[in-house]
Amino acid sequence: MIIENVAELGEIVKDARKSQGLTQADLAISADVGVRFIVDLEYGKETAQIGKVLKVCQMLGLKLELKG
Repeated sequence: MIIENVAELGEIVKDARKSQGLTQADLAISADVGVRFIVDLEYGKETAQIGKVLKVCQMLGLKLELKG
């Protein structure tokens, strides 16, 4: 799957979270980030906090791959 913008990534995170039966608060605790960050990420708000994005994806079992 090719993700072309932050909104698409947010939707993937939201879908994965819901399919695993997690609340935003559950995910925030597991990923050691704030609930506000999860809300913003799922909404598609652009952020420079890529480290936090990667933590959230890791907690959900999502893998990101870069291809050149």
